[in-house]
Amino acid sequence: MSGPVAVLIGPPGAGKSTVGPLLAGKLGVPFTDADTVIEETAGKPVSDIFVQDGEAAFRALEQATAARLIGGQPGVLALGGGAPLDPATRQLLAGQRVIYLETGFRAVVHRSGLDGPHPPMPGNPRGRLKQMLDERHPVYSGLAWRTVATDDRDPEDLAGFLATELGARQP
Repeated sequence: MSGPVAVLIGPPGAGKSTVGPLLAGKLGVPFTDADTVIEETAGKPVSDIFVQDGEAAFRALEQATAARLIGGQPGVLALGGGAPLDPATRQLLAGQRVIYLETGFRAVVHRSGLDGPHPPMPGNPRGRLKQMLDERHPVYSGLAWRTVATDDRDPEDLAGFLATELGARQP
């Protein structure tokens, strides 16, 4: 196997950017967040890329970044929630230790701030979120070497569990 020790995937709010550095620390390897690399490359936040350049431009940048990182980035890698939807990225993930941080609708709604009495945006953001989770679940689970529920788990405990799963010796 070449590339990362583990690749974390899952929807926004799954905990990839929280659990990833903890897991990397337990394994004694670097952590790389693909969205952070994209922001550094573009010189602006992901949200600004979507607004200013459009989703297609973001997805192209996301795919190119994922290809570069999966192909040779050591350590623990966290991919953005939409990255595994790209067929080329899915091919690159074949044979990798892909960990799907499975997160239920209620947890994602809470972690994204959509659980308040008044939606932060017009329309039906919770409905769109539910649809996104339903559409992405089969892709995530189909790629997974391990699937781990994150809803009620402490990130530190989850990282410890994953380190053990990856065969690391705990201190």
